[in-house]
Amino acid sequence: MSYRRDHRAHRAALFDNYDSIEEGGIRASSSYPHELDERDNDKAVDSLEDRVSFLKKLTGDIHEEVETHNRMLDRMGNEMDSSRGIMSGTMDRFKMVFDKKSNRKVCKLVGYFVLSFFVIYYLFRFVMYFMYG
Repeated sequence: MSYRRDHRAHRAALFDNYDSIEEGGIRASSSYPHELDERDNDKAVDSLEDRVSFLKKLTGDIHEEVETHNRMLDRMGNEMDSSRGIMSGTMDRFKMVFDKKSNRKVCKLVGYFVLSFFVIYYLFRFVMYFMYG
């Protein structure tokens, strides 16, 4: 029940209680002069035009934002495709290297050399840190 009340309150706030505009204009009691009816209808039409122009601008802004995001996603997709191609080529090269036994021995030797270099480097850094602290 409160949902209906909230819904009605939001709708009333949005349309300023001009629900009868859909039915052909604002209905006034017969005690009002004809001139007041037209003035009320003109105000309602002006208010409606303002809301329509606001909504049109808002939808245009949303469309522009969506187009910007779509372009960005397209660029990201293209970059991912190119990086996938690069990674595929690199993996093919690694497979080629490790398929041959002699190349595997060379790769192990290079790996041990790099590992020992890092171990010596960090040991040297560790010793220098405690000596000159």
